[in-house]
Amino acid sequence: MRLQRQSNKQIITIEPKLTVGHGGEARVFVLPQDEQLVAKVYHKPTKAHAQKLMAMLANPPENPTAAKGHISIAWPTDLLYPGDGSDRVIGFLMPRVHKMHSVLEFYNPKTRRQTCPFFNYLYLHRTARNLVTAMGALHSRGYCIGDINESNILVSDTALITLVDTDSFQVPDPKSGYVYRCGVGKAEFTPPELQGKNFAHFERKPEHDLFGLAVLLFQLLMEGTHPFAGIYQGIGDPPSFSARINAGHFVYSKSKRVPYNPTPIAPPFELLYPSLQQLFLRCFEEGHHNPKLRPNAQAWQTALIEAEKSLITCTSNNQHRYSNHLSSCPWCERAVRLGGRDQFPSLQAVRAGQHLQPVKRKRVTLPKKDYQQQVLSAFNSAAANPTAKLVVGKHKKRFNPLMWGLIGTGALVCLEIIVIVHDLQISPQTIANLFPDRSEAKPAIPQPSLNGNQISIAYYDQGNFHYKLGDYKGAIENFNRALLYNPNDANAYVNRGNARYEIAQHSSNPVMEYQAAIADFDQALQLNPSAEEAYLSRGIVRHDTAKFSKDTDKNYLAAISDFNQTVMLNPSNAKAYVKRGISYYKLAQNSKNIQHPGYQEAINDFNQALRLNNQEAEAYIKRGIVRYEIAQSDKTQNQDHSSALTDLKQAAKLFLAQGDVESYQEALSNICVVLENKCQSFLQNPEKFITSKVHLMTPKPQQSN
Repeated sequence: MRLQRQSNKQIITIEPKLTVGHGGEARVFVLPQDEQLVAKVYHKPTKAHAQKLMAMLANPPENPTAAKGHISIAWPTDLLYPGDGSDRVIGFLMPRVHKMHSVLEFYNPKTRRQTCPFFNYLYLHRTARNLVTAMGALHSRGYCIGDINESNILVSDTALITLVDTDSFQVPDPKSGYVYRCGVGKAEFTPPELQGKNFAHFERKPEHDLFGLAVLLFQLLMEGTHPFAGIYQGIGDPPSFSARINAGHFVYSKSKRVPYNPTPIAPPFELLYPSLQQLFLRCFEEGHHNPKLRPNAQAWQTALIEAEKSLITCTSNNQHRYSNHLSSCPWCERAVRLGGRDQFPSLQAVRAGQHLQPVKRKRVTLPKKDYQQQVLSAFNSAAANPTAKLVVGKHKKRFNPLMWGLIGTGALVCLEIIVIVHDLQISPQTIANLFPDRSEAKPAIPQPSLNGNQISIAYYDQGNFHYKLGDYKGAIENFNRALLYNPNDANAYVNRGNARYEIAQHSSNPVMEYQAAIADFDQALQLNPSAEEAYLSRGIVRHDTAKFSKDTDKNYLAAISDFNQTVMLNPSNAKAYVKRGISYYKLAQNSKNIQHPGYQEAINDFNQALRLNNQEAEAYIKRGIVRYEIAQSDKTQNQDHSSALTDLKQAAKLFLAQGDVESYQEALSNICVVLENKCQSFLQNPEKFITSKVHLMTPKPQQSN
């Protein structure tokens, strides 16, 4: 593909196979001639694209980190025309971003330990500061991001940020006065006054951006917790994020009662520096009815500087930084609460590789106070109701993260001192020396001397590498390249489908991603009708799409059909029996008939899964749920919950041993429902209970006439 730059009429040759990103509107290419730039080329360029880009080039925002040699905002730098001399704008050039990751990888504790284990609470504050500074630079020039979310914010190992996808921002044209609106938005970051609006017909204001900014800041400083995420206290299914935001149900509200409690694994709100607490309350409470009261970038900058100065170092682990308004280290307390998993591991722990290992401690004493109150309140109404249904959680991921070794421990410690003293004024060359590119640990980048099949394999391996790190977009890009060189690789289609499924789990439009995943599994099965993993994965996706379908039973039956094929190909696949059992259970539950054969089919499948693998914790928890529901339907009132309780206890024990804290808490919550009014005493020492024999629940004797 031949393109021409507007500025100097230079002809640029782009190799279609050198794609580094693509979406529904455009594709991004590496420039062999210039490693500092990339080209974004629209699939269907329009006059509006050209006019918007011209307005952006005429009025670029200030780059807050220009003095540090870093690009904070990946703004267009030049227009691109076809190489045939046509004057039609088809794309643009922009700075290439190197060695950066999605902000999600840093505010999510699990991925942070994998990506950069020494990225401590000080770095998270600095990331927040750099983010609000970039936001302020945009607003000062009249721009709004509009579609604020974690995918268009990249972060470096040194807490520098870069805003990408800038051509989707809302752009005013100073000459014509026309506003090129941002037509998309993610519900989790959208302010209440815009929930349900058609963004293409609505002009954004800075205060709309400030809501999404506050959500991101909250996630950065609260271990990925969304400010509107909590345990629902009402009747029925929990409302969507859109409904929660629209109702103003900030979970940590101080002025009104909301029908949510903080999730047990979330840090306490009081962890935050007091002035930050005040700004979050101002944004989500006062700003709910009056958007102009939301804190602007300058207010956040001032508070974050204060908060950063207040950070002190824990005497037990110098990677633990916490505000001096607290009487003790909250990270030490959380490490105990999370079964020994330290969110900010020490140098010694990382050297030993302990920061990525499953928790092996057999006994963990969870603090009673907050945990007991939160779980009790979450199931208060259910425990009082003998017909309460248990919590049925989503299935877990099928891959474990890739284990990283220690990378530059001493350099990271030295760099932290440099970052604090010099406010990130460090040259790119110094960063390159201190932080060798982690791609050295990745499969080799395909070389021109390799044949097509070898190049495909290299990209395939690289896709798997990104998948295991949780970088699903990066995985998809590499699987795309692998399929360009070998379109008959069934495994690449399967793995790309798995990556699309994972993206769907956090998407505002999951149905589209689910459909794309199913299309990949369909293609894999056309190429290889014996692809066991394709049947299993397609069955899981079909099961999950049922909740979005008008004909849920049809989806569950389709999922069961796929699981049937899986076990036909491999009768020893325990996971397939678990998943098929869950689909049978949901099919039976939808019938509202306790005599539905699906209940027994589900138990048969869970039994078979456990015969094949007695460590399948998911089989125990789901079998316990089914057994409880069957016992609850006993018309003679001779309800025996002991078998359900035994299963749930075993599930809790396995989840705890595997370090799966979220599933462990799910099992405890289900035990609470079974125990009814004995839940409170159980939560005083849950581990003692789950390791004991069942004795709290006994059958009720039948009354004699």
